[in-house]
Amino acid sequence: MSGITVDLFSDTVTRPTPAMRRAMADAEVGDEQNREDPTVNRLQAMVAELLGQEAALFLPSGTMCNQVAFAVHCRPGDEVLLHETAHPLLYEAGGPSAMIGAVMRPLPGARGMFTAEQVRQAVRPQVHFMPRTRALSIEQTANIAGGVCWPLAQIEEVCAAGHAAGLACHMDGARLMNAVVASGAPARSFGRLFDSVWLDLTKGLGAPVGAVVAGSKAFIEAAWVFKQRFGGAMRQAGIIAAAGIYALEYHVNRLAEDHERARDLARGLGELSGVAVDAERVDTNIVIFDVRGTGITGEEFARRTERSGVRFSVLGPTLVRAVMHLDVPPDGVERALSAARSALRG
Repeated sequence: MSGITVDLFSDTVTRPTPAMRRAMADAEVGDEQNREDPTVNRLQAMVAELLGQEAALFLPSGTMCNQVAFAVHCRPGDEVLLHETAHPLLYEAGGPSAMIGAVMRPLPGARGMFTAEQVRQAVRPQVHFMPRTRALSIEQTANIAGGVCWPLAQIEEVCAAGHAAGLACHMDGARLMNAVVASGAPARSFGRLFDSVWLDLTKGLGAPVGAVVAGSKAFIEAAWVFKQRFGGAMRQAGIIAAAGIYALEYHVNRLAEDHERARDLARGLGELSGVAVDAERVDTNIVIFDVRGTGITGEEFARRTERSGVRFSVLGPTLVRAVMHLDVPPDGVERALSAARSALRG
C-alpha cells in the first residue's frame, strides 16, 4: 500500500523472503491433481507428522480447509458448534450454509473460547424436527479475541465432550503455530485431538499461498473429492508448497519475536491517554485496543496514523487491531507508537 511503511493491518500482508523465493524457484514439481508433485507430497507428509495425523492435503487457503472439512463432516441441515466470533461464522461469506447447507450455531464465551459444559448443553436431541448437531470447531488462536491461545487442557475437555456426543471435532488452525510457540506445547499435542485440523502457511509463517488440512486417511480421501468440487485442485503446485516447507523449517521459532513485540506495543499503547488495552493478556502477535476514551472513532484513528505511514485495522466503532509479523521493520513498534501519539494530538 503506497505510503505505508509499518503495516500492522494483519499478518496476511507478509511477503516471501528472498530465501523463500529461492526455495520456490528451485522446487521440484509435478501434476498435483494426480498426486504426482513431489514437493506437495513432501509438505503434506510433513504436516501430517507435525500434527499427529495419518494424512494431509494441501489447499489454496485456510478458508477452503474449513469448507472442505465441514463438507466431509456434515450433510445439508447439520449443525456446527463454534464460537460467536469464529472466522467461519464472520469472515467466510456464509460459505458453510451456501456450499454445504450446514448451520453454524454460535456459542458465547470469554476471550473467544467456550467450555465442555457448553458443548454438552448445546448438542440437540436427535429428533426429526431439529438440525443434527454434527461437529464443533475451535479457532486457534482466537483472532478477534486478540490472538488468544486456547489452553491445551480446555481443548482436551471440549473435544472429549464433543466426541462423547458423537461430534466430529475440527480445529481452524490459522495461527496454530503461534499457539505452539506461546504455550510450548508441541503441535501434535493439539492436532491429535481432532478429527480434522489445518495449519495456515501464510500469516505469521510468511508463505504467500496455502494451508494444509490433516486427518485420518479416510477423512483425506473424502476431502480430495471436495477439493476438486470447490475448485482447489492445482497443477505444478510444488512452487508454492516449497514456500510452506521453508516456512515450517525456518519461520516457526521466530514467531516468539512477534509475540514480544506485540506486548511491547500493547504496553506503549496503554500509556496513551484514553487508550484501553490489557498488555498482560497479549498471548501472541495480536493487539486489540479501544480508543473510546480518546474521543475519536477507530476509523478516524486509523486514518490519522496512515498519515504517518502506519496502518492498523478497525474491528468496530472504537476497536482497533494491530498484528505483528516478519515484515514489520525493526523500529516498527516505536514508529507505530509515534504515529498513535500524533493521531491523538489530531
